[in-house]
Amino acid sequence: MKPDLSCIAAIAFDLDGTLVDSAPDIGHALNTALADGGLSCFDLATVRTWIGDGPDALISRALAAQDVSPDDAGLRQRLRRGFDEATLAAPLDNGCVYPGIADLLDSLHGVLPMAVVTNKPTRLAQAVLEAAGLSHRLMHVQGADTPAQRKPAPAMLLSTAARFGLQPSRMLMVGDAPPDMLAAQAAGCLAALVGWGYGAHAVPSASRPWRVETPQKLGSSLLAMAHPSRPSPTVSID
Repeated sequence: MKPDLSCIAAIAFDLDGTLVDSAPDIGHALNTALADGGLSCFDLATVRTWIGDGPDALISRALAAQDVSPDDAGLRQRLRRGFDEATLAAPLDNGCVYPGIADLLDSLHGVLPMAVVTNKPTRLAQAVLEAAGLSHRLMHVQGADTPAQRKPAPAMLLSTAARFGLQPSRMLMVGDAPPDMLAAQAAGCLAALVGWGYGAHAVPSASRPWRVETPQKLGSSLLAMAHPSRPSPTVSID
């Protein structure tokens, strides 16, 4: 169900599966770390189902899938170090910005302040955004640098709203998966569930999220809200 957007004064975007299709790069980084550790690698289709909760959860799922205990802290630390190094070496070499996203951000730049709020650690998120050519359109990048910050916890949305000097109810969370919708609900933000990405199918229809099928439709709705007396500009798709 489409919410009343008239109160929206800022937007928080998820990163992986919302702004960029980074699954090939996440899979490459994970498999690089696993191979270096003498462990089995996984195909992209499998890795896609594990994305959304940050690299530590990703690594734990990869270990569980090959019956390796995730309780070995030293192993997890080595794998995480390898994952981070592989990500920084090739942040978006195999993935891409979703069609229409660059135009969407361009159309909203200067109209509404925008941030990225992601379960990817901040350093890795910044590297991906730089590689994607999207950094200059964003006022803030908030990654999950501690377990307590990770969505569906509301902490990152609350701190981002505070950074913008806003009540959470005046910020829209745009994401592709259940953690985004649950974090928005917990923080008191409005939410938009995108029709592309990795996890929209897992969001129960009974929760009645505002489903947005294309960046063009999202941009049209937000620009109509920002300029109610003007025709909504068309946001072209790359």
